[in-house]
Amino acid sequence: MDTLEGMRTFLAVAQKKSFTAGAKVLGISTKLASKYVAQLEDRLGAQLFNRTTRSVTLTATGSAYLERCIVIVEQINELEDVVQQRQAELAGPIRITAPTGFGSNELIGALKPFQLAHPKVTMDLHLSDQRLAIVEEGFDLAIRFGKLDDSTLIARKLRDMRIVTFTSPQYLAAHGEPVHPSALATHNCALQKASSQPHHWLFNIDGKIHTVTVDGTFSANAPRAVAHMVAGGVGISRGPLYSVEPFLKSGQLTLLFEDYEIEGFSLYALYPTSRHLTARIRALIDHLVAYFGDSEE
Repeated sequence: MDTLEGMRTFLAVAQKKSFTAGAKVLGISTKLASKYVAQLEDRLGAQLFNRTTRSVTLTATGSAYLERCIVIVEQINELEDVVQQRQAELAGPIRITAPTGFGSNELIGALKPFQLAHPKVTMDLHLSDQRLAIVEEGFDLAIRFGKLDDSTLIARKLRDMRIVTFTSPQYLAAHGEPVHPSALATHNCALQKASSQPHHWLFNIDGKIHTVTVDGTFSANAPRAVAHMVAGGVGISRGPLYSVEPFLKSGQLTLLFEDYEIEGFSLYALYPTSRHLTARIRALIDHLVAYFGDSEE
């Protein structure tokens, strides 16, 4: 067994917490993955995994080895990438995690031209509204909105995003247009459950942030689902601009209280500080920065 092959297999199994899933990532059999790891353990004279019929977990030695192994494998990948770069052709895998709503539409629109331009790059996009651990889950890149608390990640800002209040023309025709945010308390408001405080909407009134308590007959955990419902005349809602842009262009939705909007949030591309970026990942990040930068109003 080649030591590097063993390290790559160990890394895949550790990140997936499964020999079967790790082997699938590498395109080898579970039996071969188990053999490679066993040979690596023999070579090191140490047990790297605790194995049971239900789980595969790292030993203390395995955790320490993983930390160094990631860096070494990434450096070797980077060296290989230098050769690819000289050949002027990007190739290899990129694993990405992103929010479900944004990832399934806006991000796909950004990834398509990159994929077409670089057909030898294989992309694995994992959509989740949970903030997954990038290193532990084996992702190369995460696309995220909002405040960044993890100091172990490097962030490239892709664009800023407004938080807007919106409704449909038919709802306004039936119920009248609220002239001030405080009037929302008397309206049917569709709630974004993905928000930290779905019943409390913030507005900038006379330079100060005010909270308006709202309620309504519909709620959902995806911004696009709420936008669809409100476009059907159900009520008033608020959320990220990207989720309502298609409906604004078609005239199905209209914005309210633009003069009272609070500061929005930013969209970032994140990767670990320990990660030596390969040419393909660096190229993808640069592409996303240019794509979303051009899309800003």
